[in-house]
Amino acid sequence: MKLQQLARLLGYAGLIPFIVFSVATWISLPGVNDPHLILTSYAPMILAFMGAIHWGVAMSRESAIANAELGLSVLPALLAWLALLIPTLLAYGLLIFGFAVLYWADSYTNRWGILPEWYLPMRRGLTAVVLLCLFAAALALVTA
Repeated sequence: MKLQQLARLLGYAGLIPFIVFSVATWISLPGVNDPHLILTSYAPMILAFMGAIHWGVAMSRESAIANAELGLSVLPALLAWLALLIPTLLAYGLLIFGFAVLYWADSYTNRWGILPEWYLPMRRGLTAVVLLCLFAAALALVTA
């Protein structure tokens, strides 16, 4: 399997918990007691993982931009950690902000021609679904 195909497969498979547990915030699913806890535990891990991509990209070259990107690459992990410590509704807001800003960072990095050409279109779709799921779950919390 080509790298691009595997990345897409793994990326889209990573959406399954977002979709399942955001749906579970609206309707009861067997065996799921606290979908908000599950979702606000899973999303920070993915946010931190996505930030690590920028760490890897920065380490692949030596420049002032790479140094700045290396420093900024730890921010998603810090936001993710903070999201684990704050009330659920605030965590949803912080996670939505984090994923949106990270997509912007991906777009910015993509302009340098460092990322594969297929990466940003894939990220656009993944990010859209993640943001929709997090927003839907936050809305379920507010309307409960």
